[in-house]
Amino acid sequence: MKDFENYSLKEHNTFGIEAKCSRFLEYVSIEEAQQVAQILRESDIPYIIIGGGSNLLLTKDFEGIVVRSDVLGYYIDGDRITCGSGEVFDEVVEASLQAGLYGMENLSLIPGDVGASAVQNIGAYGAEAKDMIVSVEAVEIATGRLVTIQGKDCGYGYRQSKFKQEWKNRYLITHVTYQLSTTFEPHLDYGNIRAELERKGIKEPTAQQLRDTIIEIRNAKLPDPKVEGNAGSFFMNPIVSREKYVQLAAQYEGMPHYDVDADHVKIPAGWMIDQCGWKGKSLGRAGVHDKQALVLVNRGGATGAEIVALSDAIRKDVSEKFGIDIHPEVNII
Repeated sequence: MKDFENYSLKEHNTFGIEAKCSRFLEYVSIEEAQQVAQILRESDIPYIIIGGGSNLLLTKDFEGIVVRSDVLGYYIDGDRITCGSGEVFDEVVEASLQAGLYGMENLSLIPGDVGASAVQNIGAYGAEAKDMIVSVEAVEIATGRLVTIQGKDCGYGYRQSKFKQEWKNRYLITHVTYQLSTTFEPHLDYGNIRAELERKGIKEPTAQQLRDTIIEIRNAKLPDPKVEGNAGSFFMNPIVSREKYVQLAAQYEGMPHYDVDADHVKIPAGWMIDQCGWKGKSLGRAGVHDKQALVLVNRGGATGAEIVALSDAIRKDVSEKFGIDIHPEVNII
């Protein structure tokens, strides 16, 4: 188990922001997770649990304990794959595909760890982790007990779960089990997947071709955090009433949208931010990516406070123009 004091978190957040924590604990097994749980129970200072740092914005030093999983490995049982919470999620997508298990292709290249997929209910191109998560194994911090929580009991919603709400800082996730399929059924009608496949002359893609295409699309519009610090999509796409959408669509011809149900519509936040003129613009050392307005970037040396200031300015403009409040997807600390 790693146990460091006055520890730099710069390598643990993809914005590349320099911040320190009082103590850093990293566990690699169930037993070490139980040791960490005991330390947290006996400590009188605050703590937070992080993953790969791809959904994290640090605004200051954290005067407390930061906990991270480095539980690795995975095993396949039929059409299920159980993974250590510290595994890189995209590597699990690749491993499942190589094993002839399908369903994760549309989630290709989403940054972060397996544990975060269960907390955040990650999603992209019409797919969400909740549709695949069978169970989550975790150590309950209050008791040190190893528990298994069924996916259906995790309260999953759009980028939400009980792990982010009432269960926040209650569990140390050790493993996640996903239910996949031995039959490949491509889902192509979200975003520009089908158009990109047609550009390549592919009408009926294989799972690998679909994964490769999604990776190419993401690489084309999302900056490499090693080059320009970012946390991917900074804002959640707002879900509004159908009445609100119809009202806006009458004002803004061609407004993109995705039907959620009979009464609700999802509107891309990136499109609204672009309509407000923010794409490619900067506010101090923080900026909006020039290819995807949903992504805020560290132009170099930006502080967390500068990125929050940019976020607030964007939210204000979107609210004034469209009458819609957009909310950060990232965890701001």
